[in-house]
Amino acid sequence: MILSKKAKQIQPSITLAITAKAKAMKAEGIDVIGFGAGEPDFNTPENIQNAAIDAIRKGYTKYTPASGTIELKKAIVDKFNKDNNLKYETSQIIVSSGAKQSLANTFSATLNPGDEVIVPIPYWVSYPELIKLADGVPVFVETNEENSFKYTIEALRNAMTEKTKMILLNSPNNPTGTVYTEEELKAIAELAKEKDILILSDEIYEKLIYGDTKHISIASLSQDAYNRTIVINGVSKTYSMTGWRIGYAAASEEIVKLMSNIQSHTTSNPNSIAQYASVAALEGDEEQMNKMVTEFKRRREYMVNKINLIDGLSCMNPEGAFYVMMNISKIFGKKCNKNEIKDSISFSEQLLDKEKVAVIPGIGFGVDNYVRLSYATSMENIERGLDRIEKFVKELE
Repeated sequence: MILSKKAKQIQPSITLAITAKAKAMKAEGIDVIGFGAGEPDFNTPENIQNAAIDAIRKGYTKYTPASGTIELKKAIVDKFNKDNNLKYETSQIIVSSGAKQSLANTFSATLNPGDEVIVPIPYWVSYPELIKLADGVPVFVETNEENSFKYTIEALRNAMTEKTKMILLNSPNNPTGTVYTEEELKAIAELAKEKDILILSDEIYEKLIYGDTKHISIASLSQDAYNRTIVINGVSKTYSMTGWRIGYAAASEEIVKLMSNIQSHTTSNPNSIAQYASVAALEGDEEQMNKMVTEFKRRREYMVNKINLIDGLSCMNPEGAFYVMMNISKIFGKKCNKNEIKDSISFSEQLLDKEKVAVIPGIGFGVDNYVRLSYATSMENIERGLDRIEKFVKELE
C-alpha cells in the first residue's frame, strides 16, 4: 500500500524528540535538567483561571462560530489597536487552536503548488514542514550571528524568483531572540511592495522583550504593509497559556475568509472555554506578565554571562523570547569517551548521556554549529545545568 508521499516528506520535530527522551529518563528517576522547554514555567494567572471556571458554570461549553467568538475577536481587535496601532474589523480576525494552526491555515489559504516562501535560517522547526504540507516550497536564507541572525535585503533579493509568494518574518525570534528594528522592517516592507508578495509576521513573543528594545509590527508601518501582511499571535507565551491552545491571525477579509473556510472543515472552533479565558487574558492587567518578563530577564543575564565564561562556548545576548543559541563550533573535533563531537546532535546526545542535561540540537533550526537552551525554567535548574555543561566541556579530550 502506498501511503501519502507528502506526509512521508515531513520531518519529526527534533525539539519534541529530545524533550521526550529527557522526560523518559526523568520517569526512570534520573536527575535530568532540561533546557528544551518552549513554554513559560509559570502557572496561568488566576483571573484567567477564574474566567474559565466561570465559563464552565455558565454553560459556555458548546460549539462556537468556527472562526472564534465575537467577544474574543473584539478583544483581539482592541489589543491590536492598543498595542500595535493596527486597526482591524472583527471580520479580519480568526481564532485558532494555537498559533501553529493559524500558521497552517495561512499557508493553506495563500499557497498554490510550487509557490515559494522565504524562510530565515535559523528557523522555528515547524515553518518548513507547514509550508510543505500546503504544497509550498521553503526557500532558506542564511543569516549570521554577526548580524544578529537577521535578514539582509541583499540576501532576500538573491533568494527571490518568479515563484516567490511570501516572506516569513518572526520577531521576536525563536530560536535566536532577535528583534527587528523599525528601519529594518521598513526595508523589508518596501521590498515586499516592490515584488508584490505577501508578508507573514509571526509575533507570538511580542511581549517577551528585554531592556529598551521595542516590538514593532511590520503591518503598522504603511497602508501597503498592512494590506499584504498576515499577523500571527496568541496567548500562549504572553499569559503562560500554552496548553489552552488559543492563537489568532489578522489579515485582509479575503484571506481570513479562506482561512475560516479551511478551519471549519478541519478542527472547527477552538476550545470554547479557552476562548472565554482568553478574553480575560487580553482585557485584564498585565501585572503577572510583567513579573514573568522581569524574571526571564534575570535568568537571561545569568545564562548569557555564564556561557560566555565557558572556554569553547559563546552566545549572543537575545533581545526577546526566552531562548539562547549557544555556539559550540569551537569544540568540534574533541571527544567524549572516545565519541567525537562533530555536530549539534552528537553534542546534545553526549551531553544528555554523560551529564544528564537536555538541549535542542541546532540542526533542527537549520544551523549545526549551535544548540538552543531555554531559560523558561527555574534559576536553580539554570545554575545546575550550566555547571554540568561547563564540566562536560572541560572534560572533553
